[in-house]
Amino acid sequence: MRFAYRFSGLLGTVYRRGNLSFTRDGNSLLSPVGNRISLFDLKNNKCETLPLATRLNIVCVGLSPDGSLAILIDEGTSALLVSLIGKCVIHQFYFHKPVHSVSFSPDGKKFVVTKDNLAYLYHAPGKKREFNAFVLDKTYYGPYDETTCIDWTDDSKCFAVGSKDMSTWVFGAERWANLIYYSLGGHKDVIVACFFEENSLDLYTISQDAALCVWQCDTELDGLKPMPPKDAAKEKKAAEDDEELLEERKGEEIHGKADPSEEETRNKVKYSRIFFNKEGDFNNLTAAAYHKKTHLLVTGFASGVFHLHELPDFNLIHSLSISDQRIASISINCTGDWIAFGCSGLGQLLVWEWQSESYVLKQQGHFNSMVSLAYSPDGQYIVTGGEDGKVKVWNTSSSFCFVTFTEHNSGVTAVTFTSTGYVVLSASLDGTVRAFDLHRYRNFRTFTSPRPSQFSCLAVDSSGEIVAAGSQDSFEIFIWSMQSGRLLDVLAGHEGPISSLSFNPMKCVLASASWDKTVKLWDMLDSWRTKETFIINSDVLVVAFRPDGKELAVAALNGQITFWDHDNAVQTGSIEGRHDLQMGRKELDKITAKQAAKGKSFTTLCYSADGQSILAGGLSKFVCIYNVKEQILMKKFEISCNHSLDAMEEYLDRRKMTEFGSMALIDEGGGGDEGVAIPLPGVKRGDMSYRHFKPEIRVTCVRFCPTGRSWAATTTEGLLLYSLDSGLIFDPFELDIDVTPSNIRKTLSQKEYTMAIVMAFKLNEKKLIQEVIEAVPSSEVDVVCSSLPDLYVEKLLEFLASAFETSCHLEFYLIWAHKLLMLHGQKLKTRSVKLLPVIQFLQKSIQRHFEDVSKLCEWNIYNIKYALAISQQRGMKRAAEETPGDEEELDSDSDYLILCQGLLDSLEIL
Repeated sequence: MRFAYRFSGLLGTVYRRGNLSFTRDGNSLLSPVGNRISLFDLKNNKCETLPLATRLNIVCVGLSPDGSLAILIDEGTSALLVSLIGKCVIHQFYFHKPVHSVSFSPDGKKFVVTKDNLAYLYHAPGKKREFNAFVLDKTYYGPYDETTCIDWTDDSKCFAVGSKDMSTWVFGAERWANLIYYSLGGHKDVIVACFFEENSLDLYTISQDAALCVWQCDTELDGLKPMPPKDAAKEKKAAEDDEELLEERKGEEIHGKADPSEEETRNKVKYSRIFFNKEGDFNNLTAAAYHKKTHLLVTGFASGVFHLHELPDFNLIHSLSISDQRIASISINCTGDWIAFGCSGLGQLLVWEWQSESYVLKQQGHFNSMVSLAYSPDGQYIVTGGEDGKVKVWNTSSSFCFVTFTEHNSGVTAVTFTSTGYVVLSASLDGTVRAFDLHRYRNFRTFTSPRPSQFSCLAVDSSGEIVAAGSQDSFEIFIWSMQSGRLLDVLAGHEGPISSLSFNPMKCVLASASWDKTVKLWDMLDSWRTKETFIINSDVLVVAFRPDGKELAVAALNGQITFWDHDNAVQTGSIEGRHDLQMGRKELDKITAKQAAKGKSFTTLCYSADGQSILAGGLSKFVCIYNVKEQILMKKFEISCNHSLDAMEEYLDRRKMTEFGSMALIDEGGGGDEGVAIPLPGVKRGDMSYRHFKPEIRVTCVRFCPTGRSWAATTTEGLLLYSLDSGLIFDPFELDIDVTPSNIRKTLSQKEYTMAIVMAFKLNEKKLIQEVIEAVPSSEVDVVCSSLPDLYVEKLLEFLASAFETSCHLEFYLIWAHKLLMLHGQKLKTRSVKLLPVIQFLQKSIQRHFEDVSKLCEWNIYNIKYALAISQQRGMKRAAEETPGDEEELDSDSDYLILCQGLLDSLEIL
């Protein structure tokens, strides 16, 4: 098995903190998620997480005007220059102090970075290679407190900087004779945003107390006069006398604190002040955005309310509420139609079209950490359960959540799909197990126990008729019928909390694990009697059956993974995985990470689709994948490099240690913009009364996709997806010296299609295989499939499944799949267990296209029938001539749907 899995997506979290940014075309949105960036394609309804990460959580993003570059700045002092075209890191830079905001100039030649009370003007990276991508041009002094916001004029001649000292400063990007700097006062609170009017020096400033000031300038942009050049001869002589002058010229400093009598400026600013929303409910303004072309001002408040105003008349257009949490960021796209809102409190991301008053995008992750996940049988959907009591279903293709169930009153501990893929089951600490219908999106069954119990685990048998849940307080297992909802039996025998349940996929046997150091097998056909009891050396945390049902994996508290032949009650192997976890040391830990690792273990297990490997994770930043037969570690995946999380480093930073202890013990700050968190008694994970709380990195659940081409893990950062990257590996199969691309094309030109396909699969180049298969005429597909060796039928099916995801030749590949299944169906059925991942992968691809195309075909059929009915009613003369053509189109659509449905039926039989 190849382990070329790479990070492919982040689900479950859509926004954390930082500023939102629309791309140049206005159809995509950049959203910072922890230390990563997600790109939401609003036009095609897809989400992509870029395969790069910063060291800490991202606080601000600067997007270049052409949309090709982005600057990502984290909580610390580092910044990444990223190419959004190549999706890679170009340059890394350290600012040495925390950065508050960053903004590119409209011409893309410069960008401004603010930190502390200073503004730094840098030359933007060019199109050619440079040794240093960040070259400092000027440093601007002026504000007395920290800076908060930046805005540029349309011609990139000037920029404005807002500050916490309630002033706004206008600086010239060049040395203008009549404008070097200008300070604007008049506000009574922190400046939240400042905006220049279109093609003008007129300025709008907005403060936190919801006050708007309009500053009108008597000088146009064309009226800015350049500084007269200095005497070159004198400057040259001074440079020869003092070599240090060259060093000073590299980073020119402009001070805004000089004596006004020394400054000669002809720029006079006249302004009128407008205050709005002085009511108590709307006095904490947190974010604002302005669209210059439409003169649309959007303001967001801490109460979740946002207002739309038209400037400069200040006419109220809308006043709506999106949540009860603080709006952290607002952005408007280039056309001014879509407005993006980010709420960091609940992790909400909304895109609202204000003219039609409708949502373009409305996504929200789990409020607390995710605990469990499960793949649907075809691998198309993922269901997650969180400590916030919500059950969410995600589409793996678009990375969007399309339904959320909120019926649970407490944290969800386990979720799973039934074998049909249309029913989701969830267990919760509120004492209920609920079944949700994915057709009607409703809770149609609720299973409860005779006495209130907190359910910690869940399992459903392969038929989907029997539901089992384990209790962590009564030490019992409850069995229900899915059809009737009745409680069938209560299994007692364990002497500790039930930690895990798993049904055998091939037999009517249930395995249960408990903290009493035992694993019990219960026979469903024999009145739920205990079939076997395995004694383990430590508390058992999780059990998992192999997909063929012939092996059982058990993870215990001592860090061992043991494998059992449950039919003969014999242990077949074990893996010592404690050292592979590689624990990190938390900031407040008194012992080292090496000593702490002795008490750690794997808390989640999952077999791969072919059963040859097993995936394991726990209280660590690593996920390990083992070869079951050889019992060795194949690869370790580092799921996060985000040092904003706790327990990421093996050793503590001695620079943070003082004679009184760790600096992490100091509860710094007065709450900041987000206020002080209310201390809650009885919290289990961290003291939430701290103003700065670092969540601990952990992996709560791992699952392999039934297709075998990806796996997912629920972590502190969210739901991480890792996909098989087959494009980077040259993996030939039975390669011969005569198998070359030129010989394959020569064989293809001689119309020896079967031989050409076999040779292409031996070379195993995907593009070459696609070229050969698409060169086969549709009339010859039947003959080629019948003469294809059995060894290559499986490989061809796997290729067809992957080709469905990218190719536009749907009908052509459907014919190939149909002929292969019809001619080799009986032989494939005998090896169905081994071929199960390939068959499920093919079924997932066809099912997705069937759902997409069927809606279009049904709409076409409806329109044709409607047109025919209208034409017959009106008695049109040409109706008789046009009807046959329309009927043929209707028949072709119907035939296509029948072909898709027939293939899906045959795959389900396999």
